[in-house]
Amino acid sequence: MKYNKTNFFKHTYCQFQNREIEVLEEQNIHFKSKSGSSYIYTEEGVYRYSNHWGRVANCRWKLDGVSKYQNQQYYVGYANWSDFYSLTSNDKLFNLEVNFETQKVEVHKTSGKKTGTLFSITTVFKKKKEIESIFKNPKWMLYYEEEHETLQKKIIEKLINSDKTLQQIKLELVNN
Repeated sequence: MKYNKTNFFKHTYCQFQNREIEVLEEQNIHFKSKSGSSYIYTEEGVYRYSNHWGRVANCRWKLDGVSKYQNQQYYVGYANWSDFYSLTSNDKLFNLEVNFETQKVEVHKTSGKKTGTLFSITTVFKKKKEIESIFKNPKWMLYYEEEHETLQKKIIEKLINSDKTLQQIKLELVNN
């Protein structure tokens, strides 16, 4: 699907690039939402000035380039129309990157090169949520004899490198 100013806000995923506020100087705002976000459209894409990112209405919009994002602080993001993807698409275009030290999980859109296992947008967000749960709620791992961190890493690596579900991976652990 081709996205533009009339449909980019309907059930989409997008990774906006952080921009400095100065890019909006002398620009006319084309749309202001009820929640206070402002939008400026160009031929190539859209600028968004907002204090909320992540889940936005029926969309998932990520803001790249902000190391410590703080809700309620305004940021400017820019995305090309080609950067928007349908949340209902079954195309396998996304993968996950996990930082075990910080316990952070990031969704990435592949840049055409197949690197690792790719997932549909629905699957990648389900796996992201499961990984975050593994980090937050490790109590169930006490029933396994393997060291907690080793088991956690093994499970997460299987999740991000295969089409197996968390339940399938847990069953494999029980049966081995």
